[in-house]
Amino acid sequence: MTPTVTIEHIHVSGIKDALRGMRNPMESWGKSDTTETLSVASGIFVTHIGPNDLALAMQLAKAGGPHAKYRRQIHVSYDLIAPWLFWKEYETYQVGTVENSTSQMFKMGSRLLTRDDFAFDDWDKDAQNYLNFINRLIQEWWDSGKKKRTPEWRKLLQHITGAYKYRRTCTANYEVLANMYHWRKDHKLQEWRDFLSILENACPYSQLWTLKESPQPEPA
Repeated sequence: MTPTVTIEHIHVSGIKDALRGMRNPMESWGKSDTTETLSVASGIFVTHIGPNDLALAMQLAKAGGPHAKYRRQIHVSYDLIAPWLFWKEYETYQVGTVENSTSQMFKMGSRLLTRDDFAFDDWDKDAQNYLNFINRLIQEWWDSGKKKRTPEWRKLLQHITGAYKYRRTCTANYEVLANMYHWRKDHKLQEWRDFLSILENACPYSQLWTLKESPQPEPA
């Protein structure tokens, strides 16, 4: 099945600093074996967690959020393209997150919509009729003078379905992802399962928030 969400520009940072702080309580910095190397391919520094740090990090992660405070300092940013029905669920996790979204107020009606603007599971006759209906509303708003605060504008906004897709640039951290994974990995919405699966495979050392025993490949 085609993923119901798209995630682009995934970037994880702060791993080395977070793991240094992880050792502060016991002042065990001398046991740290995490390193950074310059990637020839990307020209950026890549963090490699050593076995000592990884063992301690996993031990603290399994002990729960209050013990795994270091996860709050591993930052994640990504562009997420998902239907509105998913965004309403995602907003449960506003603590420690920031989002910058495409704007319905500014851009809705700036062009006619296409299939790519919606996340219908099947593009059947009903979906096509809906697209034609929305584009007719857009045309009616254009014909009325493209002024907002008008009945034509409100009618257009009121009829946009939960399948309409929005792009948001999001920032979170590994603690937020841990909470999402724990509560949503088996959610009835396929969008949740796809979202978590993509991030699990793309984020370095995602076992720190999935708690899976099988090692994740190190970043290249």
